[in-house]
Amino acid sequence: MHDTGGTGRSPRARSRQDRDRGISAVEVVLLAPLMILFILVLFVLGNQVSARAAVDGAARDAARAGSLARDQSTGRAQAAAVLADQLKDVCSSWSGPFLGGTDFSEGGLFVVRVECEVRGMDLVGLPTANRVSGTSVAPIDPYRRVG
Repeated sequence: MHDTGGTGRSPRARSRQDRDRGISAVEVVLLAPLMILFILVLFVLGNQVSARAAVDGAARDAARAGSLARDQSTGRAQAAAVLADQLKDVCSSWSGPFLGGTDFSEGGLFVVRVECEVRGMDLVGLPTANRVSGTSVAPIDPYRRVG
């Protein structure tokens, strides 16, 4: 008979168990940082997609609001108000609207370009593009009130 040492197991079975002791702790130590990094990368990518969509939508809405105005200065003010309202939670700072296009008359174009510094991207510590921009064009509404 083999000496079981009071455990009821053979010496070979005991040595295998001793060799495997603590392997779960090593797995956790090796895998936990990788899982955290993966979650951070997903957060950054999701934040970038969300910010880009918000900036594009704000540029579109600002261009539409500006194209309905009576004159270019009012259109610029209305576009800026739309941008301020829609980007206050997404961007820490933004520049725009940069207006372009043709003259402010029927058949013309009202172009809005906005650049945004995305809020919260520095917290992650990963090298990402913090700045997103969006451009939108809207035709000057021929049925707007003039004069």
